Amino acid sequence: MEAAAASPIQILLVLSVALLVFHIALQGMLATKELGPEWNAGPRDEARHPKGILAGRAARASANFRETYPGFVALALAVALVPDTSGWDLIGGWLWFIARLVYIPLYLAGIPYIRSLVWLVALIGLAIMAATVIF
Repeated sequence: MEAAAASPIQILLVLSVALLVFHIALQGMLATKELGPEWNAGPRDEARHPKGILAGRAARASANFRETYPGFVALALAVALVPDTSGWDLIGGWLWFIARLVYIPLYLAGIPYIRSLVWLVALIGLAIMAATVIF
């Protein structure tokens, strides 16, 4: 039996999971660097949080990603069910993905305004995906 090739939106969905894992790994790595491997390996019963700038920024960038990620997943699944022959669904998806990728170093570097603009671009990508499902 021959396996079906993944659709472009499925590939983008898989890449988005890789981006999620990257966020989690980056946040964990920076927190562990500050709090130590014993903290990371332990049960974390005490509420210790990293106080370093980079660890805090990585945690906030990850939280910000996770705010829009469920919307992306829902729209990607909707687009998979209702394919858009114009290709705008993929344009919106890639716009979201690339903007979320660019957002990470901007947040870590503490770059204001441009970071917010990139976040807005990601939101526009979601809006484009939603529009292809609705219209």
